[in-house]
Amino acid sequence: MRQPSAGARRQRRFEGRWETKRLGDHLTFLRNGTNPRSELGHHGTVRYLHYGDIHKSGDVYLNPEVAQMPTLARERARRLDRLDDGDLVFADASEDLGGVGKSVEIRGIGDRIVVSGLHTVAVRFAKSVLADGFKGYLQFYPPFGEHLRRLAAGTKVYATNRAHVASAEVPLPPLPEQRAIAAVLSDVDELTGSLEALIAKKRAIKQAAMQELLTGRTRLPRFGGEWQTRPISELTDVDPENLLSTTDPSFRFNYISLDHVELGRLRGYSRQEFGTAPSRARRVVRPGDVLMSTVRPALRGHLLYRGQVTNAICSTGFAVLRANRDLCEPEFLFAHLFGDLVTAQLQRLLAGSNYPAINSSEVGGLRVACPPTLEEQQAIATVLSDMGAEIAALERRLDKTRALKQGMMQQLLTGSIRLPIPETAPEDESSR
Repeated sequence: MRQPSAGARRQRRFEGRWETKRLGDHLTFLRNGTNPRSELGHHGTVRYLHYGDIHKSGDVYLNPEVAQMPTLARERARRLDRLDDGDLVFADASEDLGGVGKSVEIRGIGDRIVVSGLHTVAVRFAKSVLADGFKGYLQFYPPFGEHLRRLAAGTKVYATNRAHVASAEVPLPPLPEQRAIAAVLSDVDELTGSLEALIAKKRAIKQAAMQELLTGRTRLPRFGGEWQTRPISELTDVDPENLLSTTDPSFRFNYISLDHVELGRLRGYSRQEFGTAPSRARRVVRPGDVLMSTVRPALRGHLLYRGQVTNAICSTGFAVLRANRDLCEPEFLFAHLFGDLVTAQLQRLLAGSNYPAINSSEVGGLRVACPPTLEEQQAIATVLSDMGAEIAALERRLDKTRALKQGMMQQLLTGSIRLPIPETAPEDESSR
């Protein structure tokens, strides 16, 4: 009988129980600095890893070759331990429980001198227990994360210390499986990073196109004539519709707040009834309305409402702009809110205000540059909308990739799913 080819044979998967280990039996803590930002510079040879830089990092690895890091004078770093590839550095303080255990694994250090700094816990694990590349994902490891969060102390700040890390007892897969898990998750991280870079590039291109098209410096084919600036109040009705006191208390609506909007995207909403709504949050939103954020911390949190949800009501942190369709294309107006002309006017208004917001009257007085015809507005809006749609598609892909990674970590870091054994596994470091 003919035997199946090697390629047709079912590939073996990792199997067997994971061995529980107490991390404190397999690690060395490194001496870190306590220097505040005021003692750091930007031109020294000793790079200094501050806890704030760990919290800001969007990656599980830190590569000193590309990371922007402050520096410490060499004489101040004399008593500190130098970091090496594979070292894991935790931020020891977090303002929220979700940031407890945030860490980065060092890689690509080369001949650079890097030390761990203020509010950090630097750890060097035995390579026979934790593989390089896998350590960066320890922060997402359910038993480890739950252990640190349970021990985190403090009212305003949640703390992680050396004893917390050392006392953790976690089931660990064998080194070859650790490397396989790290390789899979690292591939997803690389895809995420490339998507983030592409989105940033597309946004920059769109922003540059806006500066040209929304000012008339560059005209689309077949359009001409002089542009003029017009106040928003001439082009739209500002806050045209509110729920009334006579509204049925059981009226159910979808409430959109400033927290639900980010860079033109509706990322959420809350379902409420009229009787439980915030007393002033009763602005009705219709498809085609432009929601302009009017509070300083979220001044670029604008939204073109396209009917994403039914019965939409928005927060008074927005001004609702309902365009006169004979004079103004909503997409054209929406693009203007992110442009330099409107942004400069907003900054001038806020600079002289004791309250970090502008009112509806001030919104109506903002001026936007308009071409002589509605047709040119619509043509510009189409160009910018197509660019925005491309960015939105990439953002949806990024969201799906991030969700995929979360699901993969949940499965792989708990042993719920076991990976195939690579045909050529690297040499086990524990046997060296």
